[in-house]
Amino acid sequence: MFADSHAHLTCDPVYENIDGILDRAKAEKVDTIINITIDKPSLERALSFTTSLVTLKHAGATTPHDVEKDGERFFPAFEKAAQEGKLVAVGETGLDYYYEHSNIDAQQEYFIKYLQLAKETELPVIIHCRDAFKDFFRIVDEYYNKESVLMHCFTGNKQEALEAIGRGFTISFSGILTFKRSEELREIAKLVPLEKTLIETDTPYLAPQSKRGKQNEPSFLPETAECLATLHEKPLEEIASITRANTYRFFGM
Repeated sequence: MFADSHAHLTCDPVYENIDGILDRAKAEKVDTIINITIDKPSLERALSFTTSLVTLKHAGATTPHDVEKDGERFFPAFEKAAQEGKLVAVGETGLDYYYEHSNIDAQQEYFIKYLQLAKETELPVIIHCRDAFKDFFRIVDEYYNKESVLMHCFTGNKQEALEAIGRGFTISFSGILTFKRSEELREIAKLVPLEKTLIETDTPYLAPQSKRGKQNEPSFLPETAECLATLHEKPLEEIASITRANTYRFFGM
């Protein structure tokens, strides 16, 4: 069985097709999904949705892309959910200087707020970081300083990976790992200890190589697992078991 450590199932437009998506996930032996909520509507849908098809747990935060316009109005909802024990993690939060859809000051402000919330509620943190690792490491060292940090959809360089590994962070690989031009990322994946490795789809984004151009979904996860199995020269079933166990351990399930 596989665990998808990061999928946006209750965000538009995925939520309207969620039953079929979960049916297909189960058919491909994806039995556990961490659903990432990014605003109040996706959070409310998550907390009201029930399914017997898979084990579904929720995390939440306003992404660094949206904190400038949505940070203030949505933070209280995520804060309340975290304090009430309805989330297994805070995130995805972090910094994105590549797109900089929100200004850097706002990104850092809300990153710190979410780190403080995670620390107060004793929850792990899911990180989005792109072209901002220097500030990311500085801020997380100061305001969180714990190993329960997940580098979601890691696309940094070797040195950044080694810094994360040195801090005891967990690293998650998405369908990007399977892309033809991802040679460097595949080399990085070999360096990450398997006990600190997760896999994800980032549904509905980043479909793996054989599904490029399609809306991603958890049923596509085995392709990323197969790539990781090849890199580590392990049977697919072993990679599935290890990454699933890591997911349960990281999120305290």
